[in-house]
Amino acid sequence: MATHELTEAGFADVINNNDIVLVDFWAEWCGPCRMFSPVYEKSSETNADVYHGKVDTEAEQNLAAQAGITSIPTLMAFREGILVFSQAGALPAPQLQQVVDAVKALDMDDVRKQIAEQDAAAN
Repeated sequence: MATHELTEAGFADVINNNDIVLVDFWAEWCGPCRMFSPVYEKSSETNADVYHGKVDTEAEQNLAAQAGITSIPTLMAFREGILVFSQAGALPAPQLQQVVDAVKALDMDDVRKQIAEQDAAAN
């Protein structure tokens, strides 16, 4: 598997039509982004069951704004269409694998229950 460039036009479809999606928000001029890129690429090869997307924040400024990106690189993880992880900063390979493993291990029924409880408490 390889990484996939994501655009605003197809972002929601990718998130909603794949079980687990990692998204790397990056820019060409960003040194830490360039350092993280080979680590992320390797993860896409190691974890073929996880969709690895990349968003160029320069080309996709509206999408980056909608996602609330204020620092790059930022990694987001979605499971069954739900944002379950978001963190700015380049991760070393072992930490990225920990994130992938944690996302795979999530009990999504419990996650949905927690979201419903938070929504109920907010209303």
